[in-house]
Amino acid sequence: MARLTGFLYEIGLLKRYKRTGWLVAGVGDPESIADHSFRAAVIAGVLAAMEGANPDRAVMLSLFHDSQETRLTDLPYLARPYVTKASNEEVTEHQTRGLPQPVLTMITGAVGEYEGGTSREAACARDADKLECLIQAIEYREQGNRNTQPWIDSSLARLQTSSAKRLAEEALATGSLEWLAQALGDSP
Repeated sequence: MARLTGFLYEIGLLKRYKRTGWLVAGVGDPESIADHSFRAAVIAGVLAAMEGANPDRAVMLSLFHDSQETRLTDLPYLARPYVTKASNEEVTEHQTRGLPQPVLTMITGAVGEYEGGTSREAACARDADKLECLIQAIEYREQGNRNTQPWIDSSLARLQTSSAKRLAEEALATGSLEWLAQALGDSP
């Protein structure tokens, strides 16, 4: 139980680590890795339901897709050509050493499937990662940051599923607070 408790504390670092790409873009107080992972997991479930895949599995893959960043941090793309890093599977193997076997199997299986990218659920989780970034970039742009277009463009270009592409088109055509007016109009 001590190793498992330690792992849970380690995962908590994701709530404190900021997404570095947004710092590069000049966002003053960017989202944390955990903030990103939460909405990406919700999006993964939505995409999987729309694509006829297993939403529960897609959510699971998405929840663990950036768990390695407790040890690697969120390296900006600018740094990647200069840094040699372990694979996400290797980091996960180190993170989960000594955990109860069912937990170890669950986590390493989710990370391996996500990184392999061959299942429909992995495709949805990977698209959710990009779609969440696109939506966040739109929100930061609407809050006055003019430097987010490269994140929008690169995220849009990497989407694979038809559902993610349709959602991205709608997000680009819709203001991030348009849902609020509708919700207020729908309230009792």
